[in-house]
Amino acid sequence: MPIATPEIYAEMLDRAKAGGFAYPAINVTSSQTLNAALRGFAEAESDGIVQVSTGGAEFLSGATVKDMVTGATALAEYARVVAEKYPVTVALHTDHCPKDKLDGFMRPLIDISLERVSRGLDPLFQSHMWDGSAVPLEENLEIAQELLDKCARARVVMEMEIGVVGGEEDGVVGEINEKLYTTPGDALATAEAVGLGERGRYLLAATFGNVHGVYKPGHVKLRPGVLKELQEAVGGKYGKDKPFDLVFHGGSGSSLEEIHEAISYGVVKMNIDTDTQYAFTRPIADHMFRNYDGVLKVDGDVGNKKTYDPRSYGKAAEAGMAARVVEACEHLKSAGTKIS
Repeated sequence: MPIATPEIYAEMLDRAKAGGFAYPAINVTSSQTLNAALRGFAEAESDGIVQVSTGGAEFLSGATVKDMVTGATALAEYARVVAEKYPVTVALHTDHCPKDKLDGFMRPLIDISLERVSRGLDPLFQSHMWDGSAVPLEENLEIAQELLDKCARARVVMEMEIGVVGGEEDGVVGEINEKLYTTPGDALATAEAVGLGERGRYLLAATFGNVHGVYKPGHVKLRPGVLKELQEAVGGKYGKDKPFDLVFHGGSGSSLEEIHEAISYGVVKMNIDTDTQYAFTRPIADHMFRNYDGVLKVDGDVGNKKTYDPRSYGKAAEAGMAARVVEACEHLKSAGTKIS
């Protein structure tokens, strides 16, 4: 089954942690970018994660509809059909959901999964992210407790964030300051509040200088050793080695050394968005510049239907993004590790 069942998703995460690799989690905003992600995973012989943000889900529903649940549901249903043709296993995930969008995004989607599970079906998505980085830690953890309980009943993995990812994503801006580094105290409070898997499985996006978007070298200072400190602080108290399944956000521009160090401390998922956006758009720009008089009816001419047909540049865009997904799989060491 190309779309992971809850059991297979758990196996994927366990295999990544035990095998010292991480899955690329590719943000998509359309059926075409979804196909590019699936193609990339297949070419790399890697299982993977496809995810949609609140803004991506809104866009997927249509520019005049702007309904996040509709867009996310449509993506998940479409993915179930097309993924059957690819020889890899893929999990579906929803990205950053802040407090003010919980009632319009994450909670309704979990309700859909609860209803599906009650009928003996798999959940609609395999995991959802609660982003409480903009609220005080105590409130963040209170909401996480409620959501984790609901996710567990829906057979869904929850992702949560402690600390702040800098930069901007979907209109949410995180300042670049000391809050970019999660502390051992934050991690201990998290383990106390939501447990270490016994109350429901979750992924933890702990921050170590991460920033969304692209910045010039030297602007962002990643400290992967922060993750080691968190794992050791909590692991020492509870007698567990690498107790957290960690997520790497804001990784554009990171060096391979930084990525591999983070994986060694228990990162099993790394979000990829900015880089694949560019990889998708760059071939389109190339096509437009090379076929300027064909894609436009210049001076009243008729243009060239073969060059302004969306499929002509769409195929190039898909290939460009798929190649970047393959590169991500290689960087994260998931290439060649598919389950079946």
